Amino acid sequence: MRMLERLGKRIIAFHETVGEMLVLLGQMLWFFREIPRNIQNIFTQMAIVGYETLPIATVMAFFVGMVLALQTGAELQKYGTQNIIGGIVGLSMVRELGPVMTSFLVAGRAGSAMAAEIGVMKVYEEIDALKTLDINPVRYLAMPRLIACLICVPALVIYADFVGILGGALVSHLHPKIFISYSTYYDSMKGALKLKEIGAGLIKATVFGGLISLVACYTGFKTTGGARGIAQSTTRAVVLSFMLILVADYFLTRILL
Repeated sequence: MRMLERLGKRIIAFHETVGEMLVLLGQMLWFFREIPRNIQNIFTQMAIVGYETLPIATVMAFFVGMVLALQTGAELQKYGTQNIIGGIVGLSMVRELGPVMTSFLVAGRAGSAMAAEIGVMKVYEEIDALKTLDINPVRYLAMPRLIACLICVPALVIYADFVGILGGALVSHLHPKIFISYSTYYDSMKGALKLKEIGAGLIKATVFGGLISLVACYTGFKTTGGARGIAQSTTRAVVLSFMLILVADYFLTRILL
């Protein structure tokens, strides 16, 4: 009976969380009409999510592309088919690795910061102070972060795709066991990449960006319990973002194939 009771409580808590997140998402979308009033706040969040993430995104994408080309090229070379490595690296980066790895990076860096910042404001009653000043916390705090993620995550994915493909090209040309020319690499990639693949990657990036901001803001608003609660909310935001990104990636891949 105790196990059934615990299971029932978990199921109820799960549905409550989903419902609360959907309500928050609806409020964030409703306040899109207030974008002109919050443009400065939106630009600030875009700088945090996008510009400040560029250095680590560059390193991540470059070495992911290099490792992908190295491992794939070493196997293809055994069968004399290393000429197609450009298409494999390009498709892997654009359709899967670019959106997922970049979203993980944004969730771990910017998403955790969002959850911590809002959590601090919740614990120290700054959000209540906003309400007393007739400032809606969702409009002032959550909506700009959603806009920033919807814009910056796809932009970061495009950049990461380019850097990863460049890293793959360098390894494919310079590694003695693979060695193909840049033109061969480019022709292979050009033949494999179509607008459909690029569009699918950008759709994934947009959805992942929305999930990151939604989870970060929700966990921030639900923070309680002082410094320990802030740490728990930050961890919860990152873990939940990772899980939702992977789940959404599967269903989006099924839909977009």
